[in-house]
Amino acid sequence: MSRIAPPAPRFADQFYAGARACLPVVISVAAYGLVWGVLARGAGLSLLEVMLMSGLVFAGAAQFVALDLWTITPATLPIGPLIIAALIINLRYLLLTATLRPLFKPDSGVKDALKMALVTDENWAMTVLEMKRGRGSVGFLMGGGALAYVCWMATTMTGHILGSVIDDPARYGLDFAFTATFLVLLLGMWKSRADLLPWAVAALSAIIASRLVDGSWHILIGGLVGSLAGALADKVRHVD
Repeated sequence: MSRIAPPAPRFADQFYAGARACLPVVISVAAYGLVWGVLARGAGLSLLEVMLMSGLVFAGAAQFVALDLWTITPATLPIGPLIIAALIINLRYLLLTATLRPLFKPDSGVKDALKMALVTDENWAMTVLEMKRGRGSVGFLMGGGALAYVCWMATTMTGHILGSVIDDPARYGLDFAFTATFLVLLLGMWKSRADLLPWAVAALSAIIASRLVDGSWHILIGGLVGSLAGALADKVRHVD
């Protein structure tokens, strides 16, 4: 007598399960969301601009970089460097989202691809953990992503409003949030000592560029040169 397969879990159940699983890690999203909102106000962004950037970009690290490049005068706003810097920083999502391919049907189209807009480091990690346990689903991924999105929107806007009573963010050490964010990202991406070479090259290039080139081009130069060094080092290792 054949056994009846258990019914597939409902999308809504998986959605709420993903949101519940990501609730503890989203606390960190709220923390630097508030900081980003405060710094954004100090950089001259209006509440509407904060809403649009957080809603359309939805990438904390890239948004911190944008603040460092931001200028209050629209005519001098470095649009090109802003876009390229955000692209370089978010390239890691090409690899992160590729690992989620088993969750989707082989014939999935644009609709499923658009769901990747809700992928963050936090809900990606929780979903991969579920996949290793033999579970994991698109609903679970979307639940965590939706929670992170709502939290990011709410806290960046709240931070902007609170920024009106904080005249000098540096006085409270909030300006260090930019550096702290990238230190956390680096620790999360650490794999072996081989990573030290591109990181050192990127840091050295950025330092030299900051001394020789006016503006915030050192961020872009450091990212490009460091990425090139990493690619070359990886190629040499494979040849050997």
